[in-house]
Amino acid sequence: MPLHFLLDEPVDAAPGDDVVLTGSEAHHAATVRRVRVGEEITLGDGRGAWLAGRCEAVSAREVVVRVVARTDVPMPSPRLVLVQALAKGDRDELAVQAATELGVDEIVPWQAGRSVSRWDAAKAEKGRARWASIVREAAKQAHRAWVPAVAPLASTADLVARTAASRVLVLEPTAHLRLAEVDLGAADDVLLVVGPEGGIAPDELDRFVAAGATPVRLGDTVLRTSTAGPAALSVVSVLLGRW
Repeated sequence: MPLHFLLDEPVDAAPGDDVVLTGSEAHHAATVRRVRVGEEITLGDGRGAWLAGRCEAVSAREVVVRVVARTDVPMPSPRLVLVQALAKGDRDELAVQAATELGVDEIVPWQAGRSVSRWDAAKAEKGRARWASIVREAAKQAHRAWVPAVAPLASTADLVARTAASRVLVLEPTAHLRLAEVDLGAADDVLLVVGPEGGIAPDELDRFVAAGATPVRLGDTVLRTSTAGPAALSVVSVLLGRW
């Protein structure tokens, strides 16, 4: 499979046009991955454009690629959204990375009541940028045409508000309904809500349910916050026929 690289801006190039990689992506292509003139690679803008091309010139500052084919990949529907509670260490980041590789379309960092990690105003922007960087690299590694969006830090109230227009499934080990048995309906977004290490607080779960969310469980075991989301995404991808 050809090496894949990401452009920083939306691209309108057609077959026969030249596209230029610059900055860190050019350095990565030329110095780290050692692409050569004449080598075939693929390019994406993270917004659905998928270009197949051939390297015409290679340097650490820029890589010129002649486009030979273009495909515009539509955004998946319904969109899969992972609401990931902040967690200590790198457990939330591990979830973000795996979820991106598995096909999530949006990631929402959640300041849950039992989250050990706390993001204040300054840390929230830095944390969001960190997650966005992880998402970008994971999407590139997975050869994804769409790079998932990372939403601003959400509160429980923010998530409750989204239940009006989305199918919200709250991962809860004590739930009676299994995720594999859920009718996903025709919602535009399917939200999978994952709690922190200590689980979702009872009052938060009550608020979700009162707003119309559905508690679901994955099986008879309790998964870590770093694995619950990716596991749930796999199940839903099968239910939706993505896999």
